[in-house]
Amino acid sequence: MIGLAEVRAAHARIAPHVIRTPTVASHALSRATGAAVTLKLDNLQAVGSFKERGAANKLALLDRDERRRGVITVSAGNHAQGVARHASLLGIDAVIVMPRFTPAAKVTRTAAWGARVVLHGLSFAEATAHANALCESEGRVFVHPYDDLAVMAGQGTLALELLEDAGRLDALVIPIGGGGLISGSAAVAAELQPELEVIGVQVENYASLSAFPADEIMPPGGATIAEGMAVLQVGRLPLELLRRHVRRVVTVTERAVEDAITLLAEGAKQVSEGAGAASLAAVLSNPGLFAGRRVAIPICGGNIDSRILANTLLRSLLRDGRLLRLVMEIPDRPGVLADIASTIGDRGGNIIEVSHQRLFAAPSVQAAELEVMLEARDPQHAEQIADALRERYIVRRA
Repeated sequence: MIGLAEVRAAHARIAPHVIRTPTVASHALSRATGAAVTLKLDNLQAVGSFKERGAANKLALLDRDERRRGVITVSAGNHAQGVARHASLLGIDAVIVMPRFTPAAKVTRTAAWGARVVLHGLSFAEATAHANALCESEGRVFVHPYDDLAVMAGQGTLALELLEDAGRLDALVIPIGGGGLISGSAAVAAELQPELEVIGVQVENYASLSAFPADEIMPPGGATIAEGMAVLQVGRLPLELLRRHVRRVVTVTERAVEDAITLLAEGAKQVSEGAGAASLAAVLSNPGLFAGRRVAIPICGGNIDSRILANTLLRSLLRDGRLLRLVMEIPDRPGVLADIASTIGDRGGNIIEVSHQRLFAAPSVQAAELEVMLEARDPQHAEQIADALRERYIVRRA
């Protein structure tokens, strides 16, 4: 197994090509969580994710014959980009097998590094089976995304930098997909700060360790905004290190991850994908566990599809009351729309969208239904605007 020595060696090996990303205290997140929060910004890596640390270390260790044969891997995106980039830097031919559901942005970025991308299967398991078949038929070297000691040591360099730069901590909260990052990080923490509590995070549809430290369960799987964590079972080698060094694993909901993405964007000014925000989601969801403690969170990936990011931000605005939809029954006469717009505008609301329906939704031929989407400063401000409209119209919140 790996330990601090192997991770230090990996760090020296990959240092010329992997950014030592910033470790920063976040006052906004500290206020929001009640903990002293430190962020490790691996969303700033060249490929937008910590995954290139493990890929860089694995590829650097290949001998001449292995480099000549070329490499192949399977990934939902971030490991794919890491392998593609470092294969390109080393002049190694690379094939990347990706599940068909992989976000378009990750597919495009992977191909841009010069790798041959093969989209296959509706699940990670189907993509993996196809990658194994191609590996055998083409004689390539398989670069596993997490169940590989060299990859695990490379991922652990994130924690090595974090603990060197952040000083003493009480808790290190790490997302778990296949387990490469948390296993490498836990191995480092066990030797550098043995008293540090390493806490794993899984998203609810892929919570195979929800009974940790008891045996794994088979989670249901399915859609998740944290597609980087959509792995049904933790790797064999990572799981062995988890059992040695990780004290607990917590599960977060899809909504918690969405709220964490929004808080990172608004509070910390950081763009994060779902897996990158999962650690913050765990801190927000478990205030009693983290309040008053020095907590480190890796923002381990920033490769989120622009449409998904936009929808996530809007959903969060709707949930916390800053964006609201009002449906009004109004008389069908001149000046009513102007009165409604003035009522909203005079009170500081911002109209986003208006739908005016006469024929199908109105209860009377002399009435109309108006749906207005508007932006407010906070839930109290939103309710003030709604109350002002209720003085003259029938109003309900949609």
